[in-house]
Amino acid sequence: MRLASHSGLLLLAFLGLISGLAAGMIIIVFRLFVESIQSGLLPDGNPENYEALTVFWRFSLPVIGGLLVGVIFHLASNPPARVGMVHVLERLSYHEGHMLRKNLCMQFIGAAICIIFGQSVGRETPSVHMGASTSSLLGQWLRLPNNSIRILVGCGAAAAVAAAFNTPLAGVVFAIEVVLMEYTVAGFIPIILAAVSATVISRAIYGSEPAFLVPALDLHSLYELPYIIIMGVLIGSLAAVFITLVQWTAQKANQFELPFWQRTTIAGICMGTLAMAVPGIMGIGYDTVNDTFLGTAGIWLMISIAICKVVATGIGAGMGIPAGLIGPTLVMGATAGGALGALIAYLPVTVSHTGLYAMLGMGAMMGAALRAPLAALIALLELTANPNIILPGMLAIVSATLTTKDFFGKDSVFLTQLREMGLDYRNNPVAQSLRRIGVVAVINRKFVKADRNQSRSQAIKLLEKQPEWIILTKGDETVTLLPAADLAHFLEQDQQSINPEKTQNNGMDESEDINKTEEEEEIIIDLIEIPAKRLHAVYIHSQATLQESLESLVEKEAEALIVKRIGTKQIYGIVTRQVIEESYSYK
Repeated sequence: MRLASHSGLLLLAFLGLISGLAAGMIIIVFRLFVESIQSGLLPDGNPENYEALTVFWRFSLPVIGGLLVGVIFHLASNPPARVGMVHVLERLSYHEGHMLRKNLCMQFIGAAICIIFGQSVGRETPSVHMGASTSSLLGQWLRLPNNSIRILVGCGAAAAVAAAFNTPLAGVVFAIEVVLMEYTVAGFIPIILAAVSATVISRAIYGSEPAFLVPALDLHSLYELPYIIIMGVLIGSLAAVFITLVQWTAQKANQFELPFWQRTTIAGICMGTLAMAVPGIMGIGYDTVNDTFLGTAGIWLMISIAICKVVATGIGAGMGIPAGLIGPTLVMGATAGGALGALIAYLPVTVSHTGLYAMLGMGAMMGAALRAPLAALIALLELTANPNIILPGMLAIVSATLTTKDFFGKDSVFLTQLREMGLDYRNNPVAQSLRRIGVVAVINRKFVKADRNQSRSQAIKLLEKQPEWIILTKGDETVTLLPAADLAHFLEQDQQSINPEKTQNNGMDESEDINKTEEEEEIIIDLIEIPAKRLHAVYIHSQATLQESLESLVEKEAEALIVKRIGTKQIYGIVTRQVIEESYSYK
């Protein structure tokens, strides 16, 4: 009850802490599982050493992986289970953050296969799904109101990003900016604690080193700012190409109605073909990012990886490969930025190290493709531990994001995928406000439940309880809601119509008067037929938010809701459309 109105912030903060620990543990288990298998399969025990594979295996691994994951998903369910960030956004938009246990298992299996078999994917987006699912399932098990479950989904997402990159603040901003797409104090505090607890677990296992090897680099001169803006525009254009490729591939797959296993196999063939020429695009690619930061990657290698990474990841994402996009966008941005920095170095001016441009490119691509400019900027700051990168980072990220959004008219890659599924992220201001409040926070508890047929004496006894609403039933079926004041008015009017007859009948003895009164008391009143206001009401579960409640009223053309506990007949109270509208107006 307290969580429904966010008055239990301390309890919600504690739940955020617990959900962060749980999400962090499952992400660590996933990473250890994948890296242990990669170390056993790849040369020299290096989990990212796909470049050392022969040409045959560079082609075969992605094809086998695509076919394998497609068949597993096809056999497990029809249609195949949805996973990834798109699934998280879908469940938030249409199911109030209620994630599914089966989809969590399929995400773990699918992402592990794709990463191990060298697909152009990352582990961050699957981690977001697994973290969000873990937190959501915790809230569902505790039967929390849905407004709190939505916050726990954000907690799980923040924990995932924080644990993956060792960047707790970037995890918090990512959860608010990309997942929940709204900011509230009630949500901010639990999300912070979730990110902190997940980061602690990650550092306990992997140490406090960041995900990338970042040298101490700084902007050489303010005269480079125009170059950085140009780089941002170019990377923003590259992000638009990437999003367009994802959209086009998804449209073609839907147009030809390809089964899921065929889609993933085609994606594997495309990946394998490109990997034969450019093996650096295989796997997560953090080793490639480190090389660009250190300036050890050649310019043509960086250009080749950037182009092939865009093509392989775009086709894979469009075909539905069940793994992540965050990691690949970082590789695309780092290689594209590093290549542009190397080209600028040929100019007859002194410029910064190419590694700086690689860092800025990484942030620019993340901000533009994921529509997460603030999360990208914070990630840059946390990864480099260098406040001097903020100024050039802001220019690069803003110019890239504006180019992708305003010049090319592209939304984030996640929302683009969601719309290609025929869905949308419903997040208008009214919905945001109503989702923050649970229906039990505004219920009217002054009610009684009664059969529609009542004697006068029974009706009077109902009013003695001083209800505001009477739930009228016929057997086990709820018929309608009757305002108690209208029943009281009817009984008063009816009594006045009876009393004059009594006063005129002076010749009636006392016993006859008593008998007549008893007969009047036993007259059956049909509460549906008396002149009164009545509301058509439907049931709704006690975990619902006011947004769900409003949608239920519209869908079922009802005027009021009867709030009941899930799985029981226990009624908590009544909520009318007027109360919901007043809640929004008040907010």
